[in-house]
Amino acid sequence: MGKGAETRERIVKKAMALASRDGLAGVTIGALASETHLSKSGLFAHFGSKEELQLTVLDQTAADFTESVLKPALASPRGVMRLAVFFDRWLDWAQDRRFPGGCLMIAASAELDDRPGPQRDRVVAHQKDLVDSIARMAQGAVDEGQFRADLDCKQFAHDVYALYVGYHQLRRLLRDRNEGARVRASFDRLVEWARRRE
Repeated sequence: MGKGAETRERIVKKAMALASRDGLAGVTIGALASETHLSKSGLFAHFGSKEELQLTVLDQTAADFTESVLKPALASPRGVMRLAVFFDRWLDWAQDRRFPGGCLMIAASAELDDRPGPQRDRVVAHQKDLVDSIARMAQGAVDEGQFRADLDCKQFAHDVYALYVGYHQLRRLLRDRNEGARVRASFDRLVEWARRRE
């Protein structure tokens, strides 16, 4: 990796931490220049605009999520085991030290939900991909005979996503340190419900 690429990577990592802590709107060329001790003109040379910088932060966060959470899950046996590994790693992701303010995508989702623009569109695309991935993992459990054949996998994915959002809010906003055990119990109940054959 060349020096320019290394510098860009360092800038993006700092911007991801800044976005987690201060919101995506806090990721500006000026704020990042102060954080990285680089000139604004130097940052513009790497990104060109605040919008491009913010989109890069979102894309890199999604790429890191794939490496840290999705790929290890997909390396696990298809079915309930894969879903369990995914969910555990997703909870770990919320505590990743790279994100002092918690999961950047959940924070950006709340920040941008009513603000149209390319940043919101990018968050929506990444989160839709995530929900689709959960639904495919649930379908894998159906195909393996571990979940009932009539399971609505999209509903299952919705419920898993809702568990994570609730976990993030309760742990970060309400400082509920028991939330990890509670959300795992909720996930286990959801899996048992998906197994149940009427």
